[in-house]
Amino acid sequence: MSASCRRPACPGRYSPDGYCDECGHKAPTGVTELPPTSAATGGSARTRGSASGRSGRSGRGRLGAGLVEIARVPPRDPATAVMADPVVAEPRRFCLSCDKPVGRGRDGRPGRTEGFCPHCGTAFSFLPRLGAGDLVHDRYEVLGALAYGGLGWIYLARDRHVSDAVSDRWVVLKGLINTADPDAAAAAVTERRYLVEIDHPNIVKIHDFVQHPDPKTGDPVGYIVMEYVGGESLRDRLVARREETGAAGLPLAEVIAYGVEILPALDYLHDRDLLFCDFKPDNVIQAEEQLKLIDLGAVRHLSDEESAIYGTPGYQAPEIAAAGPSVASDLYTVGRSLAVLALGARGFTSTYATRLPTPEEAPLLAEHDAFYRVLRRATHPRAERRFGGAAEFSEQLLGVLREVLAVADGTPRPSTSLRFTPERRTFGTAAGDVAAAENGGRDAAGIPDPREVAAALPAPLVDVLDPGAGFLASLGTGAPDEVVRALTAAPVDSPEVGFRLVRAHLDAGHPRRARAELDARAAADPLDWRVDWHRGLAALADRDPAAARTSFEAVYHALPGERAARLALAAACECAGDAEAAAGHYARVWATDRGFLSAAFGLARLRLADGDRAGALAVLDQVPESSAHYLTAQVAATRAGIAGAADDGGPVDDLLGAARRLERLALDTERQARLAAELLERALDWLGGDGAGPHARERILGNELTERGVRFGLERTYRMLAQHARTREERYALVDRANAVRPRTLV
Repeated sequence: MSASCRRPACPGRYSPDGYCDECGHKAPTGVTELPPTSAATGGSARTRGSASGRSGRSGRGRLGAGLVEIARVPPRDPATAVMADPVVAEPRRFCLSCDKPVGRGRDGRPGRTEGFCPHCGTAFSFLPRLGAGDLVHDRYEVLGALAYGGLGWIYLARDRHVSDAVSDRWVVLKGLINTADPDAAAAAVTERRYLVEIDHPNIVKIHDFVQHPDPKTGDPVGYIVMEYVGGESLRDRLVARREETGAAGLPLAEVIAYGVEILPALDYLHDRDLLFCDFKPDNVIQAEEQLKLIDLGAVRHLSDEESAIYGTPGYQAPEIAAAGPSVASDLYTVGRSLAVLALGARGFTSTYATRLPTPEEAPLLAEHDAFYRVLRRATHPRAERRFGGAAEFSEQLLGVLREVLAVADGTPRPSTSLRFTPERRTFGTAAGDVAAAENGGRDAAGIPDPREVAAALPAPLVDVLDPGAGFLASLGTGAPDEVVRALTAAPVDSPEVGFRLVRAHLDAGHPRRARAELDARAAADPLDWRVDWHRGLAALADRDPAAARTSFEAVYHALPGERAARLALAAACECAGDAEAAAGHYARVWATDRGFLSAAFGLARLRLADGDRAGALAVLDQVPESSAHYLTAQVAATRAGIAGAADDGGPVDDLLGAARRLERLALDTERQARLAAELLERALDWLGGDGAGPHARERILGNELTERGVRFGLERTYRMLAQHARTREERYALVDRANAVRPRTLV
């Protein structure tokens, strides 16, 4: 049973990593022992296994990704960071060989800091080997101990070869807690071999590897010399935030920005076949406006199948013991760390040790579904279901960050997708098409045809590394059947050629052939999100929106930062009859990127159907004047206002607002007249038989807002439309309507 937290009024208990699961503070010296799953000093447990994984590619960003401001952490005076009393807390003392508790007190007496493990006989020592004034390698002057980690004590020192009267070069020396431990010694040798070559702005710089005789035995002890990073760990920032504001986690935008900033550092390691293995908030320092990965003691080669594996309960991937570390397991630790930073650490080593909180348990995840999906993919129990690399993880996180910020302050954060083209065309615009209404088109509340949606959605970008990319670049346009023949005769068979053939079959009206081609692609790579994307298109083309929704859900789960994936899901939900889910997805897409006009029309359509006319008008008015669909949106907004007076006695403000909007539109004469006729017909219905009514002083399209005035205006409009009639029958009908609506006069 773990010990209760010693902080006043805190109901938490100390978890295996040595921190309270409620307030997040470290366990002090003298508390009863922690669960035996934690490892010596630092909570990093060791296992053995093989390593496998793939690397990704990415360039580094800057803290905040240029989108959000994060308060800088001022540099800390190195001298103030030295521990006054360097002691390893008893709850964190474990044997490096058998992981059993050692050095524990009993009967009121403190535990021994040096001795032999009573379980396996291995010698242990938790005392610093170096003290203030010691000179290591005739170069590094020790000021004192800074902290202790999973593999050794950490000391602050001054580099005498660089320091001068003007400034000092501060460095950190990291040594082993117990050189008798073969795993620890092997880890030190590994660090000496390749860590000095690591050079990335977000990874602590290793300067040197030196030796210094043990003060007791005289045996040489190895020390890693690295740069001093005088900042604050993300774990410390989390605890400070909780104490200052009572919030469980850090602001979500800040957490995501941390992930976007630090993932390129892991990508850098992965590209060099190195794994970090023990990523957690404690091992990331913010100094000034930059993040640094510290404590590289657990770093290992992908091909290393022998050395000890270090990790921390609550962060380590579930397959580590059986399969060993991999790129996927590194990404798992990042996903868990982001969840802890956003939601707080409570329960992540107990209740949520093997799963994430649900949206019902954590409202933040319900509010930001895209962030929840990022976490779910990063921490999927099956390694092959996680992100393919740190670059892909960072790319999707950045897309989610844009959404979170846009929703928070109402300012769009558009970006160019690396996965999809823009919309091929805008769907669901019937409400803004004047001719459509006259010819029986769908009105503002009508659901778009699924086939229209399939033809309009963005298309996946061609992978330039695909063997068929060159052929596709030379493929011309033509009738769908001609494109099918050209693709069938392609000189190379590749995934991109196959997916292009699927779309060609759909364009030609052959969804069954498209599905057959998709089955072949799915057999080759069942985890390729493009398979689900094209299955969704095929389902829409076959007017099966429920199946399309299932497929696009899978795409959105794989790419939660992509607006195209969410737009497709929104359309499928709307076509399937789930207006609430569709409106939520449309709203997020439109809030983030005003380039997705289909989302604006979809959101306005659903709000209007739900009776939220003001909300619908607000969305349509957000379509920029520079857009090719600006007039279409304004026509739809005019129609929404006209429909506002659907019932007798309805709000006259809707009619007058629609009239003012129509007067401002730069439409041709015929379309202006058709809309005017719609508006005046509604006004006449609204007036009913009340004669002048209470609004006789108002004017609508230049006419008095009375039955007589509106009838005269409607007569003129019908006669104008008769001049643009395309057939004799249509012209006669309009003239008859003009005569019928004309008010009675004496002449």
